[in-house]
Amino acid sequence: MACVLLLSRVLPSSHRLTRTSICLLSIFLTYLCYCVLFSSDTIMQKSGDPTPSCRRVPVDGGKRRLQKSLSCVLPLDARQSNVHTSQLKTDQRPLSYFNTVRNDTPSPSMGNLKFGNKKLPNAIIVGVKKGGTRAVLEFIRIHPDVRAVGTETHFFDRNYDRGLDWYRGLMPRTLESQITMEKTPSYFVTKETPHRISAMSRDTKLIVVVRDPVTRAISDYTQTLSKTPDLPSFQDLAFRNQSLGLVDTSWNAIRIGLYALHLENWLRYFPLAQIHFVSGERLITDPAGELARVQDFLGLKRIVTDKHFYFNRTKGFPCLKKPESSSSPRCLGKSKGRTHVQIDRDAIEQLRDFYRPYNVKFYEMVGHDFRWE
Repeated sequence: MACVLLLSRVLPSSHRLTRTSICLLSIFLTYLCYCVLFSSDTIMQKSGDPTPSCRRVPVDGGKRRLQKSLSCVLPLDARQSNVHTSQLKTDQRPLSYFNTVRNDTPSPSMGNLKFGNKKLPNAIIVGVKKGGTRAVLEFIRIHPDVRAVGTETHFFDRNYDRGLDWYRGLMPRTLESQITMEKTPSYFVTKETPHRISAMSRDTKLIVVVRDPVTRAISDYTQTLSKTPDLPSFQDLAFRNQSLGLVDTSWNAIRIGLYALHLENWLRYFPLAQIHFVSGERLITDPAGELARVQDFLGLKRIVTDKHFYFNRTKGFPCLKKPESSSSPRCLGKSKGRTHVQIDRDAIEQLRDFYRPYNVKFYEMVGHDFRWE
């Protein structure tokens, strides 16, 4: 347009263009420029790179993505050979492969994206065996701000030499606002564990599920007997001399119940305020109440409430009500809530006498009477 105006000024007045001529000439020159530009793009493509241009096509439910021709994704030498051979003009790869290829860094599909990061645990259920640790883990895992390892890692008592990177690799991915947890009940009675967890993080919150040590020992024996039918009797294992009332504290089922002795070891590395004790008995009679206190301890909003539980009379244990995504309620496995082996009443009373001073000391240490008498 500028050229047309300049031309109208340069020409003599007798030959100057009329307004109509100027408009027509402008349209013609615009069309001419358009043709030159687009024909040069085609020429450049043919002379420089035989690769056909990549275009957007509707794929995946109408979304438009860049679909490249075969030579868009072939390496340079394959592109060059494409000029001389016809075999590469057709590729046996499925069309879906090309639909996902982009001219920038490839992105995984939404279904394969992994959100969050693997972090070392903020809280650990450290004990005790046959106290109700599995129930606490399963109950607290329904909280949206908690992610937990399903299996026992045994990192701090059996796999410590594998290192923290290995341990972190076992953790689930969590968002910044979520808590990472794991449970390994044997930690509470392993001497080296408190120091090792403290070396990882002194801010780690610890949960201990405790239960009447006599009932716990019988439950422990019942579980072992189910796996080893030829096991000696409970009394033979629990006493060095039953007639004298001498208890064998070297037997693990008895030793675990000495809670006060184990707690002393933990208090060398963690303040009492950083350890929360769950009553295994109240976990059965009032699971919502116990979980409310666990959520408070972890700094979580009380989302897990009594509406999540019902009492299974067959198992004698609370179960989680049917989640929306499931067709049946969630109860613990067959090994939970099994009937205990019948133990001689005199043996039970002897064990209660043995544990009584340890229980009293434990009550004093934690500031709570669990009433195991």
